Amino acid sequence: MIAVVIPTYCEAENVGKLINELESLNLDLWVIVVDDSSPDGTASVVRELMKKYGNLTLVERSKKSGIGTAILRGFRVCSSNLREADYVAVMDADLSHDPKDLPRLVKGLEGADVVIGSRYVEGGAIEGWSFSRKAISKTANFLARKVLGLEVRDATSGYRVYRLKAALEIVDEVENFGFPFQVEVLYRLVKKGFKVKEVPIRFVNRKRGKSKLNLREIISFLYTLLKLKFDRLYDVV
Repeated sequence: MIAVVIPTYCEAENVGKLINELESLNLDLWVIVVDDSSPDGTASVVRELMKKYGNLTLVERSKKSGIGTAILRGFRVCSSNLREADYVAVMDADLSHDPKDLPRLVKGLEGADVVIGSRYVEGGAIEGWSFSRKAISKTANFLARKVLGLEVRDATSGYRVYRLKAALEIVDEVENFGFPFQVEVLYRLVKKGFKVKEVPIRFVNRKRGKSKLNLREIISFLYTLLKLKFDRLYDVV
C-alpha cells in the first residue's frame, strides 16, 4: 500500500480535485490529508469526500504549524495500526504535482529508498514560474549541492516517495519545518546511507491561490544550510 500525505492550508479550491484524481489511479492508496485548521473550509471538503472514499483520512490540527510538521505528522499516522503502508508519498495540494506521475515515482523505488519528482533532470520542466522564482529555486538547489554535498539536482522538490522505513528514521530529527524542510530531510537520509533517485516531472505553477514562499523562508533556508554544514563538520548528529 502507498500512503499519500497531503499537507493543506486554505486549499478548499484544489484539494477535492486532487483527491478525485488520486482515487482514479489504479493503485492501492491510503490518502492522508493533514489540515492546519484552514479557515476556507478545506477540512469540510475532505470530510465530504470521506463519505465516498473509505481510504481517505483527515488529520485536523488546531493551528497553522508549517508544512514540515504536517508532513511528519502524516509519517507518524502511517506508522499507526490504522493500515499497513509500505511506501509514503508526499505531494502539494495546489495541483502543481500531477497525480499521474505517482506510479512512475513509486516504480523508481526499485534500487532506492527515496524518489524525488525532479524538475531539473532531463525530461523535467517547470511551467508558469517567473524568472525570479526560477532563479531562487535554482540557487537554492545549487547551494544544497555545494554546501551540503547532496548529489541531486532538485533537493527542494516537495513531490517525493519514500520507503516508509526511511521516512520514519528522521521524524524526530528534523529541526526546520518551512522552506528548508525538504533539503534537511534529504540531507539526514543521505547521511544515514539511504539511496536517493530522481525521476523527471513537469511542475505546473499553482492554478489557484497564492504561493507561500517569502523572504523569511529564504533567510531560514540559508541559516539551515549553514547549521547543517556546521553540524557535518563537527560530526553533530
